[in-house]
Amino acid sequence: MHTLQPTTEILILVGLILMSAFFSASETALMAINRYRLRYLAQTGLSSAKRILFLLKKPDRLLATILIGNTFCNIVASAVATMIAIHLWGEIGVVIGTLVLTFLVLIFSEIAPKTLAVTYSQRFSFVVSWPLILVFYLLYPIVALATHISNGVLRLLGVKLQQHAHSDRLSSEELRSVVVDSTEKIAEHHQEMLLRILDLEKMTVNDVMIPRNKIVGIDIADDLPTIQQQLFQCNMKYIPVYQDDINDIKGILPVFKALELFFNMDTHKEKLFSLMKEAYFIPEETLLSQQMTYFKLKDRNHAFVVDEYGDILGLVSLGNIVHAIVGELAIEKSDEETFVHVEADGSYTIHAAIHVRELNRILHLQFPSEGPKTLSGLITEYLEAMPQAQTCLCVSGYKLEILKVEGNKISLVRLLV
Repeated sequence: MHTLQPTTEILILVGLILMSAFFSASETALMAINRYRLRYLAQTGLSSAKRILFLLKKPDRLLATILIGNTFCNIVASAVATMIAIHLWGEIGVVIGTLVLTFLVLIFSEIAPKTLAVTYSQRFSFVVSWPLILVFYLLYPIVALATHISNGVLRLLGVKLQQHAHSDRLSSEELRSVVVDSTEKIAEHHQEMLLRILDLEKMTVNDVMIPRNKIVGIDIADDLPTIQQQLFQCNMKYIPVYQDDINDIKGILPVFKALELFFNMDTHKEKLFSLMKEAYFIPEETLLSQQMTYFKLKDRNHAFVVDEYGDILGLVSLGNIVHAIVGELAIEKSDEETFVHVEADGSYTIHAAIHVRELNRILHLQFPSEGPKTLSGLITEYLEAMPQAQTCLCVSGYKLEILKVEGNKISLVRLLV
């Protein structure tokens, strides 16, 4: 026997559908919200962001709260809709009520609210955070029991829930994808710098070092006037000191302190070279990310790169690594940028001393960067011999023409596109 008027029953049904829509939209909004932006907003002191982070700390209990509320609303709505349908159409009303309610729930409790929530996930989450906190505490005993039972069932099925405790942490490759996909949200130079930082995990000191033949140093056997002239012409803070051959490194000399001795007219070799710091040697396959840590631990800014036989391959400094990160943000245009010239016919004239990785970055190419570090070395390895000028070849699908060879190295190459 009905104790409620049809109008009252309809109002209750509408209220239940709206409550179901609230729970459905809340679930979608909270699952779709940007967690990293949320953490940033919470750090700025935004209370709504802090409430949402509190809810997301226990995703199983949050989902249980939402699903219990949503399920309750849908079941009660089904009962009320059946009562209304029987009151209006009799026994056939059960079928009519089921069809009508299914349509109403699908449109007004699922599709429409969830579409709205996923479109405005952050704004919607902030609005529903207070009501959800209230429901979370009101239903806490039921939620705790339901969560305990469901977690027990998952454990019986062999699911180890603790393995997913940090599932929102990104690997370097996943973070790279995030940066690449954020083209419209991150300035181009900032995006490129972030990608360069991620590249540090793959790049070795070989990729950024000053090669042996370009190392400027002082021979300990030189006379004082020669050493003084080298110091005045030096544009570095530290200069290597060797004896006869660069492989026999004696140390690193601080240029400014050495020049002070000359200015004070109190200079002799023993006093000058007493300012030297001990040389620091590293293997050629050291990762840049590791080397930055080593520089900090050892309070050094320079290191000599050596091969397996102990021969000097090059010199790497903290400045080289910083340049590998900031790239075009440096005050002066990088040397690699000047190594590539665009010709009128669309081809590129390239100085072969350019690093392969830099060439790939500048022209968006796909030359292999795991082997030889320079374009000259890549071509020489490919041909397995020192080529002559005007030699043409195809490397990794790119057509190259050797324009100039100087001594035992390739100096100028044309890239045809």
